Amino acid sequence: MAYNIVFVASFFLIIRFNFSEAQMVPAMFVFGDSVVDVGNNNFLELSVAKATLPYYGIDLPTKKPAGRFTNGMNAADFLAKKVGLPTSPPYLSLVNESSKNKMSFLTGVSFASGGARILDRTDPYAFQSVHLTQQVDYFATVYEDLNIQLGSSGAERLLSKSIFAIVIGNNDILGYFGSSDLRSKTSPRQYVDSMVLTLEAKLKYLYNRGARKFVIIGIPSLGCCPARRRETKNEECNEEINYWSVKYNEGLVSMLQKLKSDLKGLHYSYSDSYKVLLNFIQNPAAYGFVEVKAACCGLGTLNAEIFCLPIANYCSNRSDHVFFDRVHPTEATYRILVDHIFDGPSQYTFPMNVRQLVAV
Repeated sequence: MAYNIVFVASFFLIIRFNFSEAQMVPAMFVFGDSVVDVGNNNFLELSVAKATLPYYGIDLPTKKPAGRFTNGMNAADFLAKKVGLPTSPPYLSLVNESSKNKMSFLTGVSFASGGARILDRTDPYAFQSVHLTQQVDYFATVYEDLNIQLGSSGAERLLSKSIFAIVIGNNDILGYFGSSDLRSKTSPRQYVDSMVLTLEAKLKYLYNRGARKFVIIGIPSLGCCPARRRETKNEECNEEINYWSVKYNEGLVSMLQKLKSDLKGLHYSYSDSYKVLLNFIQNPAAYGFVEVKAACCGLGTLNAEIFCLPIANYCSNRSDHVFFDRVHPTEATYRILVDHIFDGPSQYTFPMNVRQLVAV
């Protein structure tokens, strides 16, 4: 009986690999923070880091919050659409459901969590997010489930052709510069080096469990978000935060190049979201933006003193703002960012873009 189950599951996988032209990969597994969280935080009872109140989701078809920290779809939604898949469902939405629904793992799953960090021990409110270590632990459970469903060879084939999207590090940088305690204990150089080393270990772990194609999004120009601008003279970008965001990205790129040479069959697409976002800010008209400093939704200076709560003001035209709330981009920004990730030239994405990665 067990043999028949594995055979049927493997046969099902073979059929699925003959997917339509629109479906470019069998599955997408997402790790990261609020840039790609599609609802995992909604299932954390003690967390207040949830996008469950108006006006989050106001531009979704339902006009209601759906766990995304923006006015509509986020980077995970757009990337899934690009590769012809439904958005990978939140892992925490599946684990308590019946086993028959675990077949959802066959097209991927999202472990991303708003507030997540690479260095989970640096977060004094760690219980409010699923940090990277726990996300990778959750994947280990999915890995075992796929092996049971498909057999080891079937699981290996699915995972080797799937996309592993990694979008994390933003909260580590913001957390470091927002914590006098962290800054007193470690230098910024030591801190970003620790981020890179920790992420490297997680990528190796995923590789050893079948991951071969990675989409890695670097840290954007965080110092230019409304929350950081309101703290500076003349509402300019916080250049110290931007400087160390760049230094982390440089370390990340070096690490990825080394992994590529050390690990057989590993391929990756790195997106320089720092340059992309800065380009939006410096040349807004070229992308249809008008407001690059202030958040669409919030209160106070630059609408950046609180997050987007029901008591906040919100703009009538979200598509002309780069930022929706004090730290998160608008749906319009995410859409163009993912366009750059998917089909971008080498100045923004290298050594290949995502379209080229899925064809490898």
